[in-house]
Amino acid sequence: MQKILVVLISLIVLTSCNEGKSSKNRVLSQSSGKINNLSVVIDNDLWDGKIGETIRNILAAPVHGLPQDEPLFILSQLPPVVFTGFAQQSRIVLKIERSDKPNVKIANNVFARPQRVVIVSGNTETEISKQLTDNAEQIVKALKNEEIREQQRRIKISVHKNNTIEDNLGISINFPSAYRIATEDDKFYWIRKDITTGTTNILLYELPYGSIKDNDSLVGQIIKVRDSIGKAYIPGPLDGSFMITEDAYTPFLAKTTINDKLAFETRGIWDVKNAFMSGPFVNYVIDDVANNRLLVVEGFAFAPSVGKRDYMFELEAIIKSIKFQ
Repeated sequence: MQKILVVLISLIVLTSCNEGKSSKNRVLSQSSGKINNLSVVIDNDLWDGKIGETIRNILAAPVHGLPQDEPLFILSQLPPVVFTGFAQQSRIVLKIERSDKPNVKIANNVFARPQRVVIVSGNTETEISKQLTDNAEQIVKALKNEEIREQQRRIKISVHKNNTIEDNLGISINFPSAYRIATEDDKFYWIRKDITTGTTNILLYELPYGSIKDNDSLVGQIIKVRDSIGKAYIPGPLDGSFMITEDAYTPFLAKTTINDKLAFETRGIWDVKNAFMSGPFVNYVIDDVANNRLLVVEGFAFAPSVGKRDYMFELEAIIKSIKFQ
């Protein structure tokens, strides 16, 4: 009897150890989902109230620089009771929890891989809403960066390789093989991809270091340069027509970084002088002091009558893949 008891205890201990080991080193499922589709795990009553309204104001806010309102993320609300199994494989998740202490936690690969989970907690609706509002920039950045990485991963599946960009500009940039080099003129590149209703486009070129200064006229300086490039390189469908910046739309300007280098990000609307064509653009002027130059990279889309958010997001992901040699 004593021997049987010893064997049973040993089996229990061994099983417990194996379970603990497998839990710690468990293999996570592959995450899934469309780009910029966010799962919001929150009780139905909170979603319909103040917290849900705060979430929508922050995470479904219109993207800057588009001609029509399109949200940062497509939100799919799930009550916690159904957030199990396949639902947990969403690549980006916002989870709202009740807690005695208000907090925002950003975690990686909690239920799947790759995955970014933002957990916002508080004791009352007011506390949770305040955590969302106070940390809005951090939350949006964390979720968006995960989606940029996913878009870049998808681009690498079939990346364009036959170009001279690295030799001429001293950078690498990953863009899909569906793009073609439309114009290559010394250190100027116009890269294009045909889409169902138009084209998506990337421009790359250099400016002398210090030719754009960080002062009150910064936006005006950037627009003047891009309009001169449009006149020289981006013709319209009619004689004498070319791409310019739409002056009826106030551009959005922000500071950011590209490959750890300071960059000025400008978003706005372009149109074609003397022709009925227009669309969104995002322009980055990168401070490349090591090479005594400013590197300009711009993405713009021509896609009439359809949403443009996803096209512009792909262009942003391509631009943010730049690495300096």
